[in-house]
Amino acid sequence: MSTAASPTRERGFSVAQVRERWRMGTEARGLILVMAVLIAFGLAVLYSASAIDAMQRNRDSWYYIARQISGVGLGMVAFALAAKLDAERFRGWAWPVMWVTIVALLLCLVLPESIAPRVNGSRRFLFGSSFQPSEFGKLAVVVWTSMLIVKKGEQLRRLTKGVLPFFVIIGLLDLLAALEPDLSVAMLYTLLLAVLLFAGGVRIAHFVTLCALAIPALWTKIEKVQYAVLRLSSFLDPGAAPSQVNYQLKQSLIAVGSGGLFGVGFGQGRQQYGFLPFPYSDFIASNIGEEWGFLGLGAVTVAFAVYALLGFRIARHARSPFLQLVAVGLTFVTVITAYLHVGVVIGLLPTTGLTLPFVSYGRSNIVLTMFLTGVLVNIGSTKERVIGSGATDPLALPAT
Repeated sequence: MSTAASPTRERGFSVAQVRERWRMGTEARGLILVMAVLIAFGLAVLYSASAIDAMQRNRDSWYYIARQISGVGLGMVAFALAAKLDAERFRGWAWPVMWVTIVALLLCLVLPESIAPRVNGSRRFLFGSSFQPSEFGKLAVVVWTSMLIVKKGEQLRRLTKGVLPFFVIIGLLDLLAALEPDLSVAMLYTLLLAVLLFAGGVRIAHFVTLCALAIPALWTKIEKVQYAVLRLSSFLDPGAAPSQVNYQLKQSLIAVGSGGLFGVGFGQGRQQYGFLPFPYSDFIASNIGEEWGFLGLGAVTVAFAVYALLGFRIARHARSPFLQLVAVGLTFVTVITAYLHVGVVIGLLPTTGLTLPFVSYGRSNIVLTMFLTGVLVNIGSTKERVIGSGATDPLALPAT
């Protein structure tokens, strides 16, 4: 029984029978359903995309899927904790979360390779491949930026005291990510900052001015990272780029094109036989396009559109301005990462290295994405006091 009962009535029940709980709204429940469908579909796709690669490396065919399932298990715990934790608390934790991220990214660069190994030419992980600080940085950017926007209030419309401090801190994150190197994440941080500042009411002229001043310096840094220049040039002029640079994209387009409308069938794709590098992570949507066809890839696109719709509806009805911004940021970072990934595999965007949320292999990614979804679910829930046996059932319908 749900109630807003008076203290006199509550005294008739023992303390053990009185509970405070979060009641999920319709959007929050829908978000859980979308997440569950994407995870289940992702596990099936991951097995098909990774089994051959695992065997070629003298591993069991279940190697990647078993590790991913363990990540889903940890993600379920993270999701449950986030859904139960009042998201408003992140406002007070914004600076600690940001400092932890900065220190972790710095450790990736300075610790010996026995702790921070170089994987595929980049130092993005700590403790083997169990923790990727740049993934945690997505939460840091959303929470810290949202906190500072609310704190500054009207000062946000001033350049030096309003907008500039955001670029200093996020610029530091971008620099550390670029040094790994991981330019895709650095650009994602900046894009996420732009969306939150726009949602927070910043003057567009100030933002454009700072971006215009930063572009020459950023381009100078990018030119020093050869692989980034080659990827960009291959996108702008595919015919003039070296074949080894275009190879991954060409194989991806072959995979998507061969899938046609309905796909060649689950487990029947050929690109995972070694033709397409990283078919289980950076280019897993290619496997979807090959085996599930245009309809499968379209269904994934629609699923993330539904995720976006539900997330932005949660933001609209959030309990505070801070939580509104957090919900916008968390929804955006998940959905834009998915669409950038799909855009890359079908040749609409330069190769970025961003994974497909809930689907691509990566335990840090799946745990964090489920945690972010849990925070959204909490924002889309309301706290209530219940008395009696109904206190233990968070899905119970309100008493009439």
